[in-house]
Amino acid sequence: MSTKTTTPTAIEFSATLEVINERTILRLPAEASAELPSRGQVAAQGTAGGVDFTTVVEPDGMRGHWINVTNELSAALNAKVDDEVDVSLTPTKEWPETSIPDDFGAALEDAPELTEVWASLTPMARWEWVRWIQATKNAETRARRVEVAISKLESGKRRPCCFDLASCTDPELAKSGKLLGIS
Repeated sequence: MSTKTTTPTAIEFSATLEVINERTILRLPAEASAELPSRGQVAAQGTAGGVDFTTVVEPDGMRGHWINVTNELSAALNAKVDDEVDVSLTPTKEWPETSIPDDFGAALEDAPELTEVWASLTPMARWEWVRWIQATKNAETRARRVEVAISKLESGKRRPCCFDLASCTDPELAKSGKLLGIS
């Protein structure tokens, strides 16, 4: 019995650089978004305007997706808002490492017994913890989430309890799980 491994097919499209709350994004056309393997977050490798990047494609709350254009990618693209960019995305199971925010990083440092636990988590699980903590604008809620994350990690939990890849979104760019500017 042979097992077939399939290489994910690149999804190719053009998208316009746009800004929401001072952050540059590329919104995937509906046809491109429909080709992704999930309505939630999807790890992907790609090229935009000939520039290679690795990202997590984000859900827009309306069965679509968008890509955060980092400052580094924006500079490399040498493009401006409203410019159209050719994009090729290939979904991957290899999640990029996430940046740990200062407040959560400090809490992890204050709990040295979690060093090995944190390192043993998959990059996707680390991404989920960080996103769950960051998915609120309220400072009190965020502080409480940092505390809860440490407590849950100490008790052996490997993922946030209620994390939903399709709706736990960036509060700077989304409200109630929907990308701002979508009706």
